[in-house]
Amino acid sequence: MDSKAIDTILREATESKRVPGIVAGATTDKGEIYHGAFGTRALPDGAPVGPDTIFAIASMTKALTSTAAMQQVEQGRLKLDAPIGEVLPPMAKPQVLDGFDASGAPRLRPAKSPVTLRQLLTHTAGYGYDTWNRELGQALPKLDLQRMPRNPDELARTPLVFDPGTRWNYGINTDLVGLAVEAVSGQRLHHYMAEHVCKPLGMTDTAFALSDAQRARLTRVHARQPDGSLAVAEWPVGNEPGYCMGGGGLCSTARDYLRFLRALLGGGALDGERILKPETVADMGRNHMGALDVLPMRTADGTRSNDCELFPGMVKKWGLGFLINTAAVPGGRSAGSLAWAGLFNSYFWLDPTRKVAGVILMQILPFADREALATFDRFERAVYAGL
Repeated sequence: MDSKAIDTILREATESKRVPGIVAGATTDKGEIYHGAFGTRALPDGAPVGPDTIFAIASMTKALTSTAAMQQVEQGRLKLDAPIGEVLPPMAKPQVLDGFDASGAPRLRPAKSPVTLRQLLTHTAGYGYDTWNRELGQALPKLDLQRMPRNPDELARTPLVFDPGTRWNYGINTDLVGLAVEAVSGQRLHHYMAEHVCKPLGMTDTAFALSDAQRARLTRVHARQPDGSLAVAEWPVGNEPGYCMGGGGLCSTARDYLRFLRALLGGGALDGERILKPETVADMGRNHMGALDVLPMRTADGTRSNDCELFPGMVKKWGLGFLINTAAVPGGRSAGSLAWAGLFNSYFWLDPTRKVAGVILMQILPFADREALATFDRFERAVYAGL
């Protein structure tokens, strides 16, 4: 591995102030092959980023929550195709947002079929995020609902944007998967995750709530300004969770996340500790949305996200917790690789064909930032060039 070439790419991105701080790493199934940290935790003159700097990984949480759910599937407590209302009664009678009446009030109708765990894991259940769905953003305040349901009543009243299983739409699905894990395990998600995923893998800095010592290593979120510069933005992360967001609540380090990815490359085990069966890991990486395709994400809130379509023009599928690219990426990952990202421009991929995975952590809003994506692309290409 040509570490100096990768160092040059990442150092240049931070010294040019296109990106404030980066920690990136790559691993094979045998062990870590690259790790680098560059830039600052807070512009203009914050502490330097280091290998142990903690980032809010946002939706990179989804892969860990999906893993927790599949542990419960292995144990028979959750079933992929049973109505999720069997374990989460507030979800037993979902309603679909069916437009608005003349006064602007949301019209709701009963869903044509129940929501299942498989649909939640593949984002085909019908739930959305208002960040990428204007109608949902218009409806939620009129229904006296928050972006995320905070209690059983709100969960029961949170609408779908289409009937379950009829299309793909990125949304709060994995947060609800986390609630299902809590329901069948009898543990809060942060306790379950710590005991059954993080501790076995030695992920000592991955948590929903940070200690004072961990918070001292936390980097700051930055917002891209109209002139292209970056400024620190106030964004609370790492607080004691009233509601553990299985879709986006974790903080972590690149080294911790690489241990998780290496365990998946190893068929669900790392350093003698097994978190999933090999056949479960293989199944999570298969297409579970059938003929449906992953669709472009069109922003409804430019402060949170740009429009986003990873690998434009390529057919993309979703497994049990992961995006799947169906064609090889020139100079990069193989067809059938798994990936996803976090709101603050953190990204990972896992290539089961080449047995290599990588992670790059940045802390920038809005999502799908052009400079962050370009840095990620150069990093991935450099990793593969060095294999």
